[in-house]
Amino acid sequence: MNIAYWIVAGLLALFYFYAGTLKVIRSRDQLRPMMAWVDRMPLPALRALGAVEILGATGLILPRLTGTAPWLASAAAIGLVLLQTGAIAVHLTGEDRRVTLNVGLTATAAVAVWLATQL
Repeated sequence: MNIAYWIVAGLLALFYFYAGTLKVIRSRDQLRPMMAWVDRMPLPALRALGAVEILGATGLILPRLTGTAPWLASAAAIGLVLLQTGAIAVHLTGEDRRVTLNVGLTATAAVAVWLATQL
């Protein structure tokens, strides 16, 4: 279970750290080709979303790595499930109906929650 957690959490952390960093540092024009929904969200909210994704990625790794408050890894994974649930809602309420990646990320984060509770 430990190896499975690190594989799943590591992949999720890489994805969210990358995606969050893009949202924090890139302009709306640079993000638009990848994320059609950015025009429907205020820029400060987009930056905050990026920061939440970076914190979630950190929360998946650091607590388990350091052994300090390992329950935070479960909390971070639950937060990512909720984040993707909201992302699916944003996609479905707009003209962008592509939610396959979001569904996959939701499922992967749910697996991370389960694996974190088994350790």
